Amino acid sequence: MHPDHRSSVVVVGAGLAGLVAADALARRNRSVTVVVPGGRAGGVLGTVHHDGWLVERSADCFLAARPEGVALVERLGLEDELIGVEPVARRALVWHAGRTLPVPAGFRLMAPGRAWPVASSRILSIAGRARLLWERFVPRRSTADDESLESFAVRRLGREAFDRLVQPLAAGIWTADPARLSMAAACPDFLAMERRHGSLWSGERARLRQSAAPEASGARYGQFVTLASGMETLPRRLAEELRGCGVRFIDGTATAISRAADGRWRVSGDLPESVSADAVIVTTPAPVSSRLLATVDQGLADELAGIGYAGSCIVSLGFARDRVTHPLDAAGLVIPRIAGRRILAVSFSSSKFPGRAPRGCVLLRVFVGGALDPDAMRLPDDALVELALSEVEQILGTRGEPRLARVERWDRAMPQYHVGHVARVARIEAAAARHPGLALAGAAYDGVGIPQVIASGQKAAACCLTLPGSS
Repeated sequence: MHPDHRSSVVVVGAGLAGLVAADALARRNRSVTVVVPGGRAGGVLGTVHHDGWLVERSADCFLAARPEGVALVERLGLEDELIGVEPVARRALVWHAGRTLPVPAGFRLMAPGRAWPVASSRILSIAGRARLLWERFVPRRSTADDESLESFAVRRLGREAFDRLVQPLAAGIWTADPARLSMAAACPDFLAMERRHGSLWSGERARLRQSAAPEASGARYGQFVTLASGMETLPRRLAEELRGCGVRFIDGTATAISRAADGRWRVSGDLPESVSADAVIVTTPAPVSSRLLATVDQGLADELAGIGYAGSCIVSLGFARDRVTHPLDAAGLVIPRIAGRRILAVSFSSSKFPGRAPRGCVLLRVFVGGALDPDAMRLPDDALVELALSEVEQILGTRGEPRLARVERWDRAMPQYHVGHVARVARIEAAAARHPGLALAGAAYDGVGIPQVIASGQKAAACCLTLPGSS
């Protein structure tokens, strides 16, 4: 037992999942140590403030429909900072035939909720609209085997609807290969619609009848929120509170985790001091976790190594408003892969949320790369900026040099939920359960959104709270 007679836990990694796990444990009077690689808490969440610009380095909002994110914000006393997407921006646009066109009203990723907007959409041909409207008569799948997003969407909605609507909308969320992206892992609610209601049409209409939320196109933009001062405020405030309540933060990089004969867990690596505890929570990306746990359980390490990752780049561009001809009256724009362009999407940051650009200016975030364009990660910064400028000039009518240009690189930062991911995660959890005091958390397992990552940290902490002697 730890010298102060409390059950002790070491958390490896100080992203949001690790901080949430440490918080849950500290509030239950556990002795907690957090190993912080690079010395910065917060993981991928980061906000840059510069001359009136507010630039998010990664995620810029989260879904309020799940309770975990808002609950954490409220517990930290940040509820006055919560702001939603501006009403004028609560829709998505798609690049089609040289124009930006709105996603049909009521169409949510792949579930159509209203017939007329689909029937009148210029994104689809007459045949494509007819095929999408026919979805309600497509029989449900007879087997429960996992299926890729592409297979599911083409089977239910038709190839054209997939190519022109579903694929670009999905790429804007997961930056994944839709032919490998697991429906069971990434879109379980749509699978449930088919199984429970027989079609996505029927399932979405039933959902809308039960929901008081306003409809939006592409995504539930009315249900997304952010913090006025930026997303980094959330992990920064949480880390400050943890330090204030006695949680130890050790700057350094863990290279191995082992379990001693006395049952305690030891973390070794480039650390200023040795770290041992009654339990360990590993919140690093799956490939890193695999290496850390190789001497503990090779089978578990192999399963973790099987989770793939993709990278992407975000080019943030700021312009004077009169240098952009497009009205920017949406949350953003997605680009179908069949369009042959090099970018995935453009987020209209200053249209979505106030305070993102100086007065008289607009802020755009251009997304490049993803699982289907890994070569983008090898482009130098100036080439990425040049590429982004060329694309937004042709698509949005920007003119001249930007007032702000910033590149963020996220190499192998996004876990890929390939077909079979749910079964893999079940095997990982079963393997981890063979080692009392070991828990895993992070975006690699049950969801990449901020609420899901928070939930994973809370779940890992709960595993440690049930250890013998942890009352």
